[in-house]
Amino acid sequence: MRAFFAKYQRFLGIFAGISLVILLLFYRALTPKKILPIYQPALVNYELVDSSLQHVKKYHKIAPFKLWNQNGDLITHRDFEGKIYVADFFFTTCPTICPIMTANMGDLQAHYLSDQKVQLLSFSVTPEVDSIAQLKKYALEKGVNDKKWNLLTGEKKAIYALARKSYFVAKEDGDGGPNDMIHTENFVLIDPDRRIRGYYNGVSKPAMDELIEDIRTLKQEYGF
Repeated sequence: MRAFFAKYQRFLGIFAGISLVILLLFYRALTPKKILPIYQPALVNYELVDSSLQHVKKYHKIAPFKLWNQNGDLITHRDFEGKIYVADFFFTTCPTICPIMTANMGDLQAHYLSDQKVQLLSFSVTPEVDSIAQLKKYALEKGVNDKKWNLLTGEKKAIYALARKSYFVAKEDGDGGPNDMIHTENFVLIDPDRRIRGYYNGVSKPAMDELIEDIRTLKQEYGF
C-alpha cells in the first residue's frame, strides 16, 4: 500500500490541487456578487425626501452645484466626474455629533489618501457662520487634506436644497431660511454617475467599516 501511494504521490498531489481549484471556481460562480443598491426618492424614508420627489422611482441623480471650499476655490459637481465620493452635512461650531463625524471623515481621509478615485465632501449647514476663512481655520485644526477633502460653504438655500432634494438627509421642512437647520449624522456614498449608493451612520465605527467595504464593492463595479 505504501509503495502504491509512493508511486502515485505526485499524480495524487496534482489531482488534489486541480480539484481544489475547480471547487474554488464553482464556489465563486455560485456565490452571488454583491451589488450596491441605487437609492431612488421613492425608496428612501419619505420624511427625508422633499414632497415634490417622493413619487420618483428611477433616474435620480445628485443635482449640479456650485459652492466654495476652504481655500476659496469654486467647487462644482464636475470636479467629481469619474470619482466616488462620500458626503456629509456639518457645521464647525457643532458641539455634539459633528466632532465625531469629522474624526471619522479624517479616518476615511487617511484610508484613501493615495486613492485618487475616492473623495470626501462636507457641506456646512451654517454658511452664514462658516465663511471661507472659518472653514480654512477648521480644516487646519482637523488636518484636512485639501486634495482629498473639500469643506463647502455658499448660499444656505442651495445647500438645504441639496440636503432635501438630492442627498435626502434632512427631516426638517423649509427652504433654507434663517430659522431652518439641517442636523444629520448620515454619510452618503455617491457613485461616479452621481447616484446614491449607500447611507451610513457617521458616528458609528462599524458603519465606517461597512462604508469602506461598500466603496471596495463600488470600485470593482466601475473597474477602478
